[in-house]
Amino acid sequence: MLGARGFVGGHTVACLRALPGVRVLVGGRAAGNDLCADLGSVPVPVLASAVRELAVDAVVNCAGAVGGDPTALAEANARGPAVLCAALALAAPGVRLVHLGSAAEYGAGPEGVALSESAPVCPVGVYGATKLAGTLTVVAAPLDAVVLRVFNPVGPGAPAAGLPGRLAAELRRQGRDGTVRVGDLSAYRDFVDVRDVARAAVLAVTAPGTLPRLVNVAAGRAVPVRELVRQLASAAGFRGALEESGAVSARSGGVGWQRADITLAARALGWRPRIPLTESVRDLWCASAPRVARGVS
Repeated sequence: MLGARGFVGGHTVACLRALPGVRVLVGGRAAGNDLCADLGSVPVPVLASAVRELAVDAVVNCAGAVGGDPTALAEANARGPAVLCAALALAAPGVRLVHLGSAAEYGAGPEGVALSESAPVCPVGVYGATKLAGTLTVVAAPLDAVVLRVFNPVGPGAPAAGLPGRLAAELRRQGRDGTVRVGDLSAYRDFVDVRDVARAAVLAVTAPGTLPRLVNVAAGRAVPVRELVRQLASAAGFRGALEESGAVSARSGGVGWQRADITLAARALGWRPRIPLTESVRDLWCASAPRVARGVS
């Protein structure tokens, strides 16, 4: 399991560890991991040797970067999957690789149209372009591999790098009153609970037979970002003012509307989203409370 310390990776590790008889090995840059390696810089032979020694049955790659300069994004999102695929082809070509892609690879979708896995890809920024490069590498690799193209994950533990986590932190700072400034909220996004994403990854690991190379993981609904903000403010009991600045995120600017077609996920994995957005937002808010406030010393 790579990227276990991240938002999606943490939930995926928890799901994998809940499987009976499964031992989960964790890889990443931090010392003390079962596999200590930085996919952005590790040589292929070194990684192949480490993978061979661990004798894994499957690999889940949740590692990646959502921010940073173009070099950092390319190292994490493009080079990382390429090195991993090359190492697996050398050391363990029979293991299954489950790699997490991103809806940013599609770019803007036509309003009212659900994006299937065969839809054209046209990322509008460096993040989406580097994620697409990683996906193309995995899809073309001579491996038992599947890319789960994840749309907008939300839920407990959402990081400040994205709007839901950042807004939850700001609402905590402001209390019930005050003014919270947000950017442009006019876009529509397909929000999916992070725990549903983790469950899809586990199903992809354990599914028998050959899987499609690319599978959308989303809720299958286009929701106004403004609605998510409203729900989060409501969960927080916020009575103050939300001021829209009109500023557009560098990562998602130019993408006004997205919704996924999730038919293939149901057919290939037996997966459907279970957790509604209201529950995702409520749990995000509860999980954002300081540990002391939740009675943990």
